[in-house]
Amino acid sequence: MNKTLSILALTGSLVLGGLVGYDIRERSADAGAAAPSTQTAQTAGTQPAGTTATGAQGQMVQTLAQPYSDSRARTESEANTVQVVKDRRDGLVLITVKEGDNSSAQAQLRQRLQQQLPFDFGLPDGGGQGQGATATGSGFFVTSGGDIITNNHVVEGASEITVHLHGNTKGYKARVVARAPDFDLALIRVEGVPASEIRPLPLGNSDQLDVGLKAIAMGAPFGLDFSVSEGIISSLERQVAVGTKGVNQNVIQTDAAINPGNSGGPLLNSAGQVIGVNTQILTGGIGQSAGVGFAIPVNTVKKLLPELRAGKGGVIQTPSLGVGINDVASLSAAERKQAKLPEQGVLIGRVYQGSPAAAAGLRGSRTLIDESTGQRTTQPGDVITAVDGQPITGAEQLPQQIISRKIGDTVTLTVIRDGQPRDVKVTLKAFDLAAAAQREDTQGQ
Repeated sequence: MNKTLSILALTGSLVLGGLVGYDIRERSADAGAAAPSTQTAQTAGTQPAGTTATGAQGQMVQTLAQPYSDSRARTESEANTVQVVKDRRDGLVLITVKEGDNSSAQAQLRQRLQQQLPFDFGLPDGGGQGQGATATGSGFFVTSGGDIITNNHVVEGASEITVHLHGNTKGYKARVVARAPDFDLALIRVEGVPASEIRPLPLGNSDQLDVGLKAIAMGAPFGLDFSVSEGIISSLERQVAVGTKGVNQNVIQTDAAINPGNSGGPLLNSAGQVIGVNTQILTGGIGQSAGVGFAIPVNTVKKLLPELRAGKGGVIQTPSLGVGINDVASLSAAERKQAKLPEQGVLIGRVYQGSPAAAAGLRGSRTLIDESTGQRTTQPGDVITAVDGQPITGAEQLPQQIISRKIGDTVTLTVIRDGQPRDVKVTLKAFDLAAAAQREDTQGQ
């Protein structure tokens, strides 16, 4: 894709007008007699710039404005942004990846994204397809040992990772320490960088944010390295599908411009602390920032960081119940009444073999056949109404509860079965739901 990025240059003139004051002084008799007709003609047609006519009773005398001062012209917010950028830009990195597996979901996503945009990313291979295609993302140092946080979708499937530092043209090789695909986070470690060049960014507290606070996004949008945009925190009540499981998770919404290439870069507050990791944008179908961007809260990073650092190149897995679910509200009121089901909760439609749910004895919906008539009826499965005592009203809430636990944890599910509540203890483990579904569907054909 050898297209060029056209830049619209806006030209114009900037007129700096001083704050002009005038002093009205009474005209002496001699001055008034000297040339009354000349003063009238001058004020009427040839008056010097910066003066104003006053008539016969006085004249306007221009006073000098205070000289332009850069420090006075900057607002407090602007000065803060400038200082944050200066203090933190050396902790930001540009990440270039070379595709190792073009068939991986993340590699195909990167390629589709680049093909849809009307210009190239400024990359050596133009972001084209085929072995050796490249893409860019962002990241930032989190430890003095050279550990860098970025998005999983930036580095997954990459055969080669190169990191560039601010103000340094040299590229440094990096390797994956660990990935957390279900949270779209990854930790990579750069090699050969002098210790003096590693500037870890301080991590803030995303639980202490307020809507309206300043948000500064740093990264490499479209391969334009070390770029900065600014906005505010637009919402703290947003949930979007994050990671490979597509589980809805809490995110920070911001109107700071985030575009392809910003992925993995830091979202900073006015104290220069990382409050989030830029991950997604709501495009409105145009493939570019529409003023709605999302960042993974930094507290999620802090929670996973110890496990990521100890990952040894592995993948941090999250637990799964191993069930197919739906809202019980999807059934009609008559169906719920007949099956003695509650009005709210999560209906288990399917329990997969070998899953934690199967080991715990949870039941999915099943079809019953009357041997005498051959008539088929559907018996609804268990309805989950709470996890560890916390009510569950909709199907989207159950995966959120489970993904926040660790493998090996035991959770207590409150379920309704045959109209009666009961508690079922489930020991969580990693379970590939997609593979299980494919396997059982193939067996059923």
